[in-house]
Amino acid sequence: MASASEDSQHSPDSQDDYFYSSFVVEYIVPKGYEAIFRKWYERLTRAARGFEGYTRADLCPLLDCGDGVVKWYSIVHFRTPEDLNRWLKSSDRAEILEQGRETFLAYRYKSFSTGLEGWFSSHIGGAESSNLGPPAWKQVLAVVLGLYPTIVIQGMVFEALGIMQTWPMPTALVLNNLITSSILTWVVMPQVSRGLSFWLRPAYRLTALQTNVMGAGLVLAALAFMTSVFTYLA
Repeated sequence: MASASEDSQHSPDSQDDYFYSSFVVEYIVPKGYEAIFRKWYERLTRAARGFEGYTRADLCPLLDCGDGVVKWYSIVHFRTPEDLNRWLKSSDRAEILEQGRETFLAYRYKSFSTGLEGWFSSHIGGAESSNLGPPAWKQVLAVVLGLYPTIVIQGMVFEALGIMQTWPMPTALVLNNLITSSILTWVVMPQVSRGLSFWLRPAYRLTALQTNVMGAGLVLAALAFMTSVFTYLA
């Protein structure tokens, strides 16, 4: 039979002592930069070792993704969430990351037990993870392609049914925006993204000029066609 002291050592309140806070990072690196990346990563790891609570760091074998891009996955372990957050927010880490901008194209991370859960692709000011989505100009064209017909058709339907025509403008506008945003988010944009997936590639992936021109041409042609149709129906 286990003693009372042994029971207390394995009580639920003490189990947190056996769990570490881990930090998984995906680095997107140009092919041919493997040796340069490894050298930079060793500097980053050496700096992390100097922080309280550092346990270990593991670098997984590279993953060749094609298109001149490889991915490296790193897992860093600290003893507590507080220890890990001190490293993540440190000026030492920020400086080394800035110096490594020419080594990797982009990166993103997943943290466990840090209060910073989730993949960060567009948060924390964009500095933590850049170039993971399509280029900004493609995003603008894609959103306009989905937003323009949504607004026009919604306006035509509401006018034909006499909905909100006599409401105060601020009230009607906020409700219109809620409806438009919902339709855009759950109905229209998933279809636009799927249809333009050949063109809406992450910025770090090389895209042929012909593909860029074709995608932009399709969007502009679709907008011109819809404009002529809506003008005729107005």
